Amino acid sequence: MDEFGAKPQNSFIVAFPRRLRESVRERTRVSIHWSLLVSAVSYLNTWPLVWGFLHGPQRGLFDFRFDLPADCASAVGEGAADVGLVPCAELDRLGLDFLPDLGIACEGPVRSILLVSRRPFREIRTLAADSSSRSSVSLARILLAERYGSTPAIMPHAPVLDSMLTACDAAVIIGDPALHLDASALPYDTLDLGSEWVDWTGLPMVFAVWAGHRKFLTKEVASAFRASWEWGRTRTEEMIQQASRERGFREDVARDYLTRRIVYELSAKHLEGLAMFRSLNRALEPAAV
Repeated sequence: MDEFGAKPQNSFIVAFPRRLRESVRERTRVSIHWSLLVSAVSYLNTWPLVWGFLHGPQRGLFDFRFDLPADCASAVGEGAADVGLVPCAELDRLGLDFLPDLGIACEGPVRSILLVSRRPFREIRTLAADSSSRSSVSLARILLAERYGSTPAIMPHAPVLDSMLTACDAAVIIGDPALHLDASALPYDTLDLGSEWVDWTGLPMVFAVWAGHRKFLTKEVASAFRASWEWGRTRTEEMIQQASRERGFREDVARDYLTRRIVYELSAKHLEGLAMFRSLNRALEPAAV
């Protein structure tokens, strides 16, 4: 399995020998904390952000582990990673800072953050939540309450749609499992939560950002993350081919997703949307389980 293969039971860690690190440091001539461990999300939407670290000039700068989104937050919060691609719903709970210019965001339909319901949205009483998710579950709760007057009990569940909808009225499913679904062909009502947020607020939705404690988020570290993204953004076709070979995505689906659905560079508008989401998320009451 390569670094973007299926997620094993334990996090997959990509480590680099000291000699390679020293070689990279000499080439880049920047001062970087060489024991930095980064937790990145194992889904397709992360690939452009880390492509340079894994395949390009930034290879060897940091050690990487690949986790589900909720596990990224846990890794950083527990000190098992120094920086992570952390769901925005967890920033305040964990007291983390973040790099403000890159993240996982959308400005309309995102395709990979779905709420699927076998009942009208106003009648949802139980919601099966993809257990890998944090921001998406909070987003679903906010939108259901504000737009449909529904406050369902949340039931953590593995991301298998049929069993989720057997157990509950509706389901939130995210990332690669959602991207493999054709929402238009499902015999259920479906909300694209990215589109729903943008329609409601007029602002982009930011799902995750590179976050950690301030001491790790130096200028040099920020520059390295930026450089990896800049290198990766010109190699989307490589990612599409690999996604097709190794994850079974149709090439047109992967291309549409990486080039039209996900936004990686954050503007002032994105940060405004993020601030609004964080405020609403802080106001959420704990969900009944």
